[in-house]
Formats: sequence, C-alpha cells, structure tokens
Amino acid sequence: MPQESAGTLAKKRAVPTIKSPRRPAGTLYRGREGMWSWVLHRITGVAIYFFLLVHILDTSLVRVSPEAYNAVINTYKTPIMGLGEIALVAAIGLHALNGLRIILIDFWGWGTKHQKLMFYIVIGLWVVLLIGFIPRQLMHVFGG
Repeated sequence: MPQESAGTLAKKRAVPTIKSPRRPAGTLYRGREGMWSWVLHRITGVAIYFFLLVHILDTSLVRVSPEAYNAVINTYKTPIMGLGEIALVAAIGLHALNGLRIILIDFWGWGTKHQKLMFYIVIGLWVVLLIGFIPRQLMHVFGG
C-alpha cells in the first residue's frame, strides 16, 4: 500500500514549466509615439552635435585667417543658410522639449502612464514655437 500512494503522488506532481513573460499592451517602442519620440530625439541630437562642430570650426577661423572667417560668415547671410537656421531652431526646440518630456517620464511615476499625452503636448508646444519664429526669420532672410 505505501508503494501505491507514493506512485499516486508521483503522478500528481506536475513538472514546472517556464513561461515567457507576457508583454504589456501599448509599450513605448512599438512604432507608436514613444518610438517616434526616441527616433526624433536621436536625429535632432546628432544634427545639433554636427552644427556645434561646424560652429566651433568656423569660429576658430578668426584666429587663423580673419579673411577666411569673414568669407564663411558672408555665406551664412544667404537665403539657404537662413532656411538652415529655421531647421536648426526646429531641431533645438524639439530636442529640448522632448528632453523635458524624457525627464518627466524618468523621474515621476505618472510619466510612463501619460507619455503619449506628453508627446502630443511637446509637439503642440514645438509648433507654437515655430509659428512664432518662422515668419520673423523669413522676413529677416528675404528682407520683408
């Protein structure tokens, strides 16, 4: 009889299985607002980095050759460079506002829950920033 009860117990024990964790629905990096925010933040960061590199190089020209420096500065007064300044302000504005959004997500518990709303708030503030800047810059560039 003890053998039967031991055999019965052996049959009832289930072998533990390892299940993969269930993914939460609507995570940040699934082609949604969080992923686009991440992509735009990286693109604007790299663009700003290269602008700063060129800016340091052209500013350092004044020590090497003031004539070369003046020539470079005169190229910045062209309409194409004026439009480039719009792109620069757009990149800096988006990068800065999205950086604040990332800080809110990282340091406050409600940040991850409301990251989608904060993305749209960042885009809205960014558009307002550009609406205030672009007309004035275009008047400056094209002499209006």
